[in-house]
Amino acid sequence: MSGSNVWSRNREKLRLFPDLLAQCAVEAAAYGKCVAATTTGRQELQKDLCAKEFEALKTCFTNAVSGKDSNPPPGLL
Repeated sequence: MSGSNVWSRNREKLRLFPDLLAQCAVEAAAYGKCVAATTTGRQELQKDLCAKEFEALKTCFTNAVSGKDSNPPPGLL
């Protein structure tokens, strides 16, 4: 397997990331708000404080990548 093919595939996946993130904007915002709310002041983020929001975001990304989203952006599939 050629090393350049690996980089080409990875670059293509990274090019799709903004479209995938846009499909999951609501979930990403909810996760970001949770992280921000739990790390106010000098508090450190602790494991599982935002697990529900993270799982929702992860599920959204998984569905977007696999094409389960009903409205994927053009060129994603």
